[in-house]
Amino acid sequence: MGTLYLVRHGQASFGADDYDHLSELGQRQTVRLGEYFAERGVHFDGLIAGTLRRHKQTLEGILQGMNHAGEHLAWEGLNEYDSEAVIATVHPEKLQKPSSPEMVRHHFRLLRDGLSQWMAGTASPAGMPSYVDFVAGVAGALDHVRANHYGQNVLVVTSGGPIATAVGHVLGTRPETTIDLNMRIRNTAITEFAFTPKRHMLVSFNAIPHLDAPAWRDWVTYT
Repeated sequence: MGTLYLVRHGQASFGADDYDHLSELGQRQTVRLGEYFAERGVHFDGLIAGTLRRHKQTLEGILQGMNHAGEHLAWEGLNEYDSEAVIATVHPEKLQKPSSPEMVRHHFRLLRDGLSQWMAGTASPAGMPSYVDFVAGVAGALDHVRANHYGQNVLVVTSGGPIATAVGHVLGTRPETTIDLNMRIRNTAITEFAFTPKRHMLVSFNAIPHLDAPAWRDWVTYT
């Protein structure tokens, strides 16, 4: 039996011109997660990450917190969908930067609607693969882990969409459920699978034990 730890990236720069880099808090979250792994003696035999900047920065922070160095496998199939392209399929006008809670809620309502249509095959966001191909990219990473890391601990750093897709793929959930999972994943949350050469089995979802103390209560974020 092996163990796969899927980790969502640290807090990125929601609402900024360039979302794809960690905020200062996001960087601290990643180092804290690495410290948590080190405190519990968790080591990794395999390191895999998406190719986005926030994925690389998150992995670097985790390794810093573990006081560990290592090469990782870059996997494009673990990259997040383009939320702006998804929203544009249901709201062609460019959204203003969210500056209030209501604007944030409006953003995510549109995102949910766009995801539903993309997953149903009725919308094709510009520059993105079909949902079938997106799932195949995530499933390919899971297949790689099973084929190459049986009996080992593997860390995968990615985004909320691929993590929800992995859970949905393993459990056979409906698209609506996968979207619900996606919307609730917290930054640097751990989703754990046990795996054999034949299958993955969900052990835990969206856990943040490294932030489970009053000192880190304000470090819990979703974007």
